[in-house]
Amino acid sequence: MTGRDAIRRAQLRLDGGVRGDEGSGAPPHRSLWLLDALDEPAAATAADAPPLLGAARADVAIVGGGYVGLWTALELKRREPSLSVTLLEGDVCGGGASGRNGGQIHSWWERLENLAALCGTAEAVRLARASEAALDELEALQDEGLDFDLRRDGWLWTATTPAQLGAWEEVVARAERHGGRPYRHLTAEEVAARTGSPVHLGGIWEPAGGTVQPAKLARGLRRLALQAGVTIHEHTRVRSIDPAPAAPGATSPGALTRLRTGAGGTLDAARVVLAAGAWAASLPQFSRRMFVVASDVIATRRAPERLDAIGWKDGAAICDSQMRVLYYQRSADGRVVLGRGGGAVALNGRIGSGFERSPKFARDATAAFRRVYPMLNDLPVEQTWSGPVDRTLSHLPIFGRMEANPSVLYGVGWSGSGVAQSVIGGRILASLALDADDEWSRSGLVDQPVFNFPPDPIRWAGAQLVRAAVRRNGAADDAGRRARWLDRRLAALTPSMPTTEDRP
Repeated sequence: MTGRDAIRRAQLRLDGGVRGDEGSGAPPHRSLWLLDALDEPAAATAADAPPLLGAARADVAIVGGGYVGLWTALELKRREPSLSVTLLEGDVCGGGASGRNGGQIHSWWERLENLAALCGTAEAVRLARASEAALDELEALQDEGLDFDLRRDGWLWTATTPAQLGAWEEVVARAERHGGRPYRHLTAEEVAARTGSPVHLGGIWEPAGGTVQPAKLARGLRRLALQAGVTIHEHTRVRSIDPAPAAPGATSPGALTRLRTGAGGTLDAARVVLAAGAWAASLPQFSRRMFVVASDVIATRRAPERLDAIGWKDGAAICDSQMRVLYYQRSADGRVVLGRGGGAVALNGRIGSGFERSPKFARDATAAFRRVYPMLNDLPVEQTWSGPVDRTLSHLPIFGRMEANPSVLYGVGWSGSGVAQSVIGGRILASLALDADDEWSRSGLVDQPVFNFPPDPIRWAGAQLVRAAVRRNGAADDAGRRARWLDRRLAALTPSMPTTEDRP
């Protein structure tokens, strides 16, 4: 099979089977975030962008209408307003991970070790500082009138059992060694007061972080992109990407690439940006560089007075220190929104309906909520949903050019930390699309060393064993007892990037 055939066959499965499936008949299960965003007065008059029908041309085509694709489109138009940019989305903008996540924003200081292993210390520190600047950029958007419930009340990294205490100490020390002081230590009493839960035993606070309503952010970026002159086609699933015959009048260097959609439309472009997140996992180039795991979220009934009564009054993002991390916030309208990682694992990158909603893992998340907030045991859960996370071994996104067609660029593998960091992704992808020679195109995140997972089905089968052991370990931790030896050994097999010394 040739490289051209490989990308074409893989691209047939790009959307994974649950977003924008023509003729499936069943509407997608929406997150509470997206339902609320689509019910906003501003959204009520904004009809879905029409699907692509017939033939079209663009200087740059973008596949994926989430944060990364939208930031890339905005950055391209900011740098070159005359550039024609067309974005194709299989569902609606924000229908994927950008409208399903926990709405937490924080910096990349937490991942400084992995950044340094890939990029060298100087570039790692630059990217960590750039991620702090991205948080400020989100605040500037809100100050300019884009409402997405941004609350910069900080990010709390906590311990809810004795075994989790101190999990953050090396991260804090590493940041300080390199001139960063993003964190402040909190006592058990301070964390309990901030979170409203006595289960919290200690932690650190990153004041620059906070929370957003993630789907409102995605829909707001969509509105800005349309205002900037970006052409958007929703309900447009890309079926194949192939080299197109050269045509006169191309405004960017290189041969044109043709995208074919499920509705029979075609789009020819000089550059293509793949910003499809987890839905790119079935492409051969990524099949062993990332895997897809579900994260499951619950949202309770509105109860602002109950949350006030326990002292949980602000919009801080909260995470614990388990392998199957719990992440939660008090929403702007007074709900508890809590998620838990480590749900279903995709076989061969295939994203099925379990990545939209899973009753089994929703029950697991609900039990965790009841443990952390026993005083809210009678507060009903009103909605549950799931979302796919595109995980890499480095826990960092990967950027570059497709081997089968260098005119096709990619930025995928966000590993659950992309709400603010996608601002950086948009800059990197814009520089690559414009053939710019700058700090973004030269970033160590571009053309990273290849760290591969085992192939499927070995990876999938191993993931089931390790995930079950991690779950049993967590249950033992919650109960205050030591996990079994075999479970500890299996949990230790959780994939992580090979460590290296920091490079200058």
